[in-house]
Amino acid sequence: MRSSIMNKLIIYVLLLLGVLFTVAPFYWMVIGSTNPTDEILSYPPKFLPGDFIAENLKRLMGSVDIWKALLNSSIITITFTILAGIVSAAAGFTFAKYHFRGKKIIFAMFILSMMIPYQALVIPQFNLFANFGLLNTHIAVILPQLTYPFAIFLIMQNMKSIPDSLLESARIDGAGEIFIFVRIALPTMIPALAAVSIFLFTFQWNNFLWPLVSLITKDMYTLPVALATIANQDTIDYGQLMLGATISVIPIFIIFLFMQRYFVAGILGGAIKE
Repeated sequence: MRSSIMNKLIIYVLLLLGVLFTVAPFYWMVIGSTNPTDEILSYPPKFLPGDFIAENLKRLMGSVDIWKALLNSSIITITFTILAGIVSAAAGFTFAKYHFRGKKIIFAMFILSMMIPYQALVIPQFNLFANFGLLNTHIAVILPQLTYPFAIFLIMQNMKSIPDSLLESARIDGAGEIFIFVRIALPTMIPALAAVSIFLFTFQWNNFLWPLVSLITKDMYTLPVALATIANQDTIDYGQLMLGATISVIPIFIIFLFMQRYFVAGILGGAIKE
């Protein structure tokens, strides 16, 4: 009995430490957004919010076109999430429920692509988009990752929980493949699709390297690229930088807050199979 209580106490302490280490940087970021740089860098540090947020916002808007960058990020991320979600759903369903020549090889190539450092693909990808005249466009940022391997894998695992007999019964009743996908498979994969959408949204919203390379003019910058221009200045204004980072985190926090139930269900959806 005593040993059991001690084990629980150790687990709770470790979990509490994990939460503190996770939340502390976000708390410091929010606090920093309300203080000037000299107070952020002062010692001992101040852990209470200040009254400098309006000035930080004014300086941030003077340094970069934050609202234009926010609009660019929103357009790119929402479009990417919808298109990549559709591609992932169709590809995951195909890999899970259809048998065709070369299926294992194609799927292995998808999985192996996850192991290739993205930095190794930047130059060939840049040359490809330059040849097609697509640099400095939203399309250049959206297209490269539409076939997101992890999203396809997660949907495929979820689709394996659907009995093949259900699909065969629909075919016997005269249902076509598109009807089966839209009316039977798609409603079943909604929790997994919600989880995938969170992954896709977060990935593209925080995407930095490729937008930095492919977007040339400031009016096309996404939020991470715009904030990076502040960090690259000779004198870094940490107050406005932390305010920009806080603004960039808010959409992800809101989406996860409202979709966390579907996120957990989607991740666990492939664990139960027929």
